[in-house]
Amino acid sequence: MSKALTKTDYHFPGQKSVYHGKVRDVYNINDEKLVMVATDRISAFDVVLPKGIPYKGQMLNQIAAKFLDATTDICPNWKLATPDPMVTVGVICKGFPIEMIIRGYLCGSAWRAYKSGVREICGVSLPEGMRENEKFPRPIITPTTKAELGMHDEDISKEEILARGLATPEEYELLERYTLALFERGTEIAKARGLILVDTKYEFGKYNGEIYLMDEIHTPDSSRYFYLEGYQDRLEKGEPQKQLSKEFVREWLMDNHFQGKEGQAIPEMTPEIVNSISDRYIELYEHITGEKFVKAETDDLASRIEQNVTNYLTK
Repeated sequence: MSKALTKTDYHFPGQKSVYHGKVRDVYNINDEKLVMVATDRISAFDVVLPKGIPYKGQMLNQIAAKFLDATTDICPNWKLATPDPMVTVGVICKGFPIEMIIRGYLCGSAWRAYKSGVREICGVSLPEGMRENEKFPRPIITPTTKAELGMHDEDISKEEILARGLATPEEYELLERYTLALFERGTEIAKARGLILVDTKYEFGKYNGEIYLMDEIHTPDSSRYFYLEGYQDRLEKGEPQKQLSKEFVREWLMDNHFQGKEGQAIPEMTPEIVNSISDRYIELYEHITGEKFVKAETDDLASRIEQNVTNYLTK
């Protein structure tokens, strides 16, 4: 069975600190560069599951790298290099404490709120009479705060962002412009692959006084995709859409009575379950990129990454 990388403890040249996130470990190199290791950890309902998913980190890292490269004409981004299939190295940006969430369709938390009678999200008015998974007249931006560790993100309006000084009016205008343009590019690429980019999130920061796109982009962990074929038919019939996201992991957990609530036990992750999740991620990768997934060597993942990153940093 292929091995999964669930823990890292590197000491790279020039390393000043390390941050272990839910699924990624981020190493600060001389306060100049970040080495972001996409591990094979998987989280759902804000809980890191006990087993890693082979190749998940490689897939997410490579999808994000492809989309970062495919959008440099829209806005600058943090990426410098991908010295290993599971690693992106980039410049350190001072991040805005908000996430720019953009939605092209009414689904997920927005639909749940709409169904309960809400007609305004983050200061954006929603039309009457919409159905679940229906396309908005035009994409809407519904930002959230970037929560501190252990806290949940919270919806926030443009007016609140400006009132709290989280961005200047000029900065926010550019964040909106970049968000809309990136979403449009992602939508075009998805359509060419027979997919619909439903919603996604972007994070931005400043580097040398300029706004840069940070973090991952258009991965199935940060975005929701529908299959284009059959979308309209399912919408008319009121049927669930065929999705391409990690929703299937949440569904498996819920089927086994786990939603991250106190007192609930994570169901057993058998080798069969782990492999099936890995296979689904490979399917996601191949649909989103239109390319065959090439599995990297997993015999000694930790050493491979250390060697590749060290070679890059010392060249």
